[in-house]
Amino acid sequence: MPKLPYSFYQQEDVTSLAVKLLGKQLFTLIDGRLTGGTIVETEAYNGIIDKASHAYNGRFTPRTATMYEAGGISYVYLCYGIHHLFNVVTNTKNNPHAVLIRGIEPTEGLSTMLDRRNMQSIAPRITAGPGALAKALGIDKNLNAKDLLGDEIWIEDNGIHFKPEYIITSPRVGVDYAEDHALLPWRFYIKGNKYVSKPNS
Repeated sequence: MPKLPYSFYQQEDVTSLAVKLLGKQLFTLIDGRLTGGTIVETEAYNGIIDKASHAYNGRFTPRTATMYEAGGISYVYLCYGIHHLFNVVTNTKNNPHAVLIRGIEPTEGLSTMLDRRNMQSIAPRITAGPGALAKALGIDKNLNAKDLLGDEIWIEDNGIHFKPEYIITSPRVGVDYAEDHALLPWRFYIKGNKYVSKPNS
């Protein structure tokens, strides 16, 4: 299946793009082991005007520098010193938009995912939540600022489309610090999919 082109990632509307990523296929190829699955949950972060964004108010640090590159690369950071989280950098250069991938339905390399997650059998928690899916896919800081058209981490389009009535919008998770922006309905997920993180409906 074709990898998503740079033109897909460089669209200006980050919330629309976060919705369009639902149903796409996220893959990693690490040490010869291919893992991946269907994206079922995303969150949009709207750059310098978004109080929940790392780049709010034009914040530019060694960590956020990746977000200011042109869309089509990865942004991986460590959350609470524990979990790596994988984001897709979007929009054009110097417009630091990003979409956090929060959940995937695993389809490829299940035995490798079980091994990485120290699990005996497939259960929703294997890839439900951004920290879980990153661990299952072997995503860490080594995959930060990677070209999403490269051969280490990429997203494909195999034609899966969800009807609007199956896409739930809700406030983002864990962004209470963002004050009024914590309530923005910029989290998107597939209704009834068991690989969506909590809370869900």
